[in-house]
Amino acid sequence: MRTAAEIWHQAAERADGDAYLFQSEDGWSPVSWSEASEAVDALAAGFLSLGIGHGDRVAILSRTRLEWALCDWALLSLGVIVVPVYPTSSSNDVTLILANSGARAVVCEDAGQLERVRTAREQLPALEQLVVIDDGGNASAQVLSDIERDGREGHGSNPDALREARSLVAEHDIATIIYTSGTTGDPKGCALTHSNLHAALEGIEQVPELLHPDDVIVLFLPLAHVFGRLCVLAGAQGGGTIAFCPDVARVAQAVESVRPTLLPTVPRLLEKVRAATMSKLEEAEGLAGRLGRWALRVGERAAEARREQGTVPWRLRPSLWLADRLVFSKVKGRLGGRLRIAVSGGAALPRHVSEFFDALGLEVVQGYGLSECTAVASVGHPGRHRLGTVGPALPGTELKVDETGEILIRSETVFAGYWQDEQATAAVLTDDGWLRTGDLGELDESGNLTITDRKKDVIVTAGGKNVSPVRIENLLKSSPHVSEALVVGDSRPFVVALVALDAEELERAGMGQEQAEGAVRELVVATNRQLGDFERVRRHAILPREFSAELGEVTPTLKLRRRVCETHFADEIERLYAGRV
Repeated sequence: MRTAAEIWHQAAERADGDAYLFQSEDGWSPVSWSEASEAVDALAAGFLSLGIGHGDRVAILSRTRLEWALCDWALLSLGVIVVPVYPTSSSNDVTLILANSGARAVVCEDAGQLERVRTAREQLPALEQLVVIDDGGNASAQVLSDIERDGREGHGSNPDALREARSLVAEHDIATIIYTSGTTGDPKGCALTHSNLHAALEGIEQVPELLHPDDVIVLFLPLAHVFGRLCVLAGAQGGGTIAFCPDVARVAQAVESVRPTLLPTVPRLLEKVRAATMSKLEEAEGLAGRLGRWALRVGERAAEARREQGTVPWRLRPSLWLADRLVFSKVKGRLGGRLRIAVSGGAALPRHVSEFFDALGLEVVQGYGLSECTAVASVGHPGRHRLGTVGPALPGTELKVDETGEILIRSETVFAGYWQDEQATAAVLTDDGWLRTGDLGELDESGNLTITDRKKDVIVTAGGKNVSPVRIENLLKSSPHVSEALVVGDSRPFVVALVALDAEELERAGMGQEQAEGAVRELVVATNRQLGDFERVRRHAILPREFSAELGEVTPTLKLRRRVCETHFADEIERLYAGRV
């Protein structure tokens, strides 16, 4: 059967190796496949004893951690529909998701998350069980460890009950409802079947050199996002070890300690690694500064040769070896020293970031997909990835671009539809099975896909010119001092930009306000040289703060909510068009 239960059953039969790593007071502690299997069986039996079974919806509201994954496997194996919720979601979104899904139970990480659910309980008539992972002495919720303990005892006395419950799970059953973080409007629930998950894993397995059975993976991506969730499934399918990092602020320490071979990531993390490295190169004086800048030039020449000729010329190899030994190895060391590949998803990776890592000899491939197609529709092939693209279609997936430039996907990974929203489902699924992505892109002669923009984000100026804001924003973000940029100009006479500076980078560089303003002016001039006349940024403003996830300006996957940002900074935008900045 092509079900998540079967994926876990096969994974649990592994006799050797560690399934997971988690951080404890003594450092990173391993969990073997047999230990994980026993815990999953015990949790499944425990949930079953609470009356939770096939077709019920259970939400998980927690950061990325071991208990999240174990609960997920336990519930999926029973045919329970798992509903992930971002721990950073607003209280309104949490209530909306729990109500729309009809969740019977919620697994909360701690007392704080539990309180948010309890406050909204009157609006959630279907909600019967509250479960908490970290017990704060709260008597109003079941403690997950108690459910596991009771399940372990119950499973030992009646193993047939768990077997019978698992036998009811079918591949076309809904496995999970993943609510889109949504750059506009309320989140919608993408209903993914067990066969959707299975098809995604089958496609990933066929990409050469993407996954190795001995891979060690640091996972900090939110498990409420389909990309992070698929990483856990792929780890079980392929046999790799996953180290869970719940705190995004501690990713650097986790990577340096765990020393991963594979790193699923988002562009923002890679942008910050580049920004920190470039800042150090710019600040370095004397021999160290000259050496660093020389090494980067050598790396760039070597990377260009690899892309155009497939190999580094012999005459350049001694210099490249020296550059790697003296400079690049230090950057690689901060990423653990044995990183084989990083896979970037969730948003477009700016080309200047790709080129930077290529120069260092660190391979970063991009993947592309949506929650509606189980996270992945295309991915770059290690060793053959074409910069600036998100790779060719995943095996078993078809891609095409229609006459408007919109990307369409047809695959077994395409979802069953939006939960309880037939109208929204009909709007994105064609009669012949294609998924309308809402993204604009191009396919080259080799089948590599390039994402150019989000269809609804394209700016149409008052003069009728179409402008891609993402392209301009990525050029502005090429500076290590820029955290984020928002380009505005829809129905306006010209394009303007709001620039948010990276306070940490400014402090590291010792730049004051006047210096920062001068650097941004130079950046805008340099950016405009690469743009057509109608695209150029005519005026810009430096914002007093960075865009905030807490204020709803950024999604949990770090994409800008443009309309929210434009509303919150409406005064700054109007001053730009009035010529007062």
